[in-house]
Amino acid sequence: MSDLFASDPAPERPREPSADEPLAARMRPRNIGEIAGQQHILAEDKLLRRAIESDRFTSLIFYGPPGTGKTTLASVIARSTGSRFESLNGVESNVAEIRAKIEQARTMRDLRNQSTVLFIDEIHRFNKAQQDVLLPHIERGTVRFIGATTHNPYFYVNSPLVSRSQIFQLESVATEDLIPVLELALRDSERGFGHLKIEAAPEALRHLAEMSDGDVRRALTALELAILTTEPADDGAIHLTLDVAEESIQRKAIVYDADGDAHYDTISAFIKSIRGSDPDAALYWLAKMLTAGEDPRFIARRLVISASEDIGLADSGALRVAMDAQQAFEFVGMPEGRIPLAHATVYLATAPKSNSAYAALGAAMKDVESGRTLAVPEHLRTGTRKKLASASGTDDEKLKYLYSHDYEGGYVPQAYLPDGRRYYTPTDHGLEKRIKERLEHWRHLAGPPNPPSKRS
Repeated sequence: MSDLFASDPAPERPREPSADEPLAARMRPRNIGEIAGQQHILAEDKLLRRAIESDRFTSLIFYGPPGTGKTTLASVIARSTGSRFESLNGVESNVAEIRAKIEQARTMRDLRNQSTVLFIDEIHRFNKAQQDVLLPHIERGTVRFIGATTHNPYFYVNSPLVSRSQIFQLESVATEDLIPVLELALRDSERGFGHLKIEAAPEALRHLAEMSDGDVRRALTALELAILTTEPADDGAIHLTLDVAEESIQRKAIVYDADGDAHYDTISAFIKSIRGSDPDAALYWLAKMLTAGEDPRFIARRLVISASEDIGLADSGALRVAMDAQQAFEFVGMPEGRIPLAHATVYLATAPKSNSAYAALGAAMKDVESGRTLAVPEHLRTGTRKKLASASGTDDEKLKYLYSHDYEGGYVPQAYLPDGRRYYTPTDHGLEKRIKERLEHWRHLAGPPNPPSKRS
């Protein structure tokens, strides 16, 4: 019996880029050793590296910023394991295309014992039905699934698919890891510009690497633009100077997505810098958010929250400053509205810190939510004084509400909780030190609290 597939072309592998493709495509790494950065997952002793080299993996999901090598890594894995490479895009593909790719993979597995890596870029764009189509075929080993996304898969990819996959986060590539990539592109005669005479200033390459914000594709694209638009000098060489590099990359694109990790990570860094009393860091994260187009009202709301949560009673003026900044922004709008936001940011970052009121509320809410609900004491209930005064035969002082303003200093010891529970512990920070002294004086006059009543 003749082999029906004898005349078929060789199994699909990650194709070699053509000479007319962009430099970033031509310089795509062909093996793990050429991948820039990502040593936290690709070093010799790391799980992913071991899984690739031993060909022991089923499903993988890579997530991280653009240009960090998610597609490249999938291609390298297919090449390293001798697998066919089939790719789809979460924006363009549909269920029919997914099924067609899976059917091809099944045929190649059954007839040629050839495994298939099915790579799906922007997997978070697939709806639930599209993602669910993959599940049985992943479990049966029909395909070796690799997904890529710029969004956190734990939030944007269906749980069943996440549970069947190993998740690896790719980081922005460090400047020191990007510079060798640019140097390789300059000397590689087959894929890069090695056939040209180029004199590249070290500071020019460093500028391209730094301004690329960890994006390898952006760095190579800027390098290509710089080389192709610069005329050779009298000596026949193309001189890549710092000025040329600055023109080729111009203003870097801020890595920031309004509803993804960058959004939450940056606001987190902003608030933590304020909490940590570092005005310089806080201003940097504020500048990044404003430059990237973050909603200034969102920033203003977070400043108001921080004013109470992190500064609190150590400087109650912080809340007024934050509210004033919010109102000032609404009044003047952008771009001047960023000025009161910076004013509030620096004030909050340099203010004394206390979360005592916030912590006290948390402790009280924990008691309430855990079922330890206390009854309102008789003398604090609405109309109690009038009712007690008209009650016959009662002179129990413990049942009378004592009106604070009738006493010297506007204070009289009196129980406001039935078991004398205490939640608020003031600090010595800033103006709260005065509150602590005042409260200690009152508590001394009242005497020690009664122990909490025993409950069954």
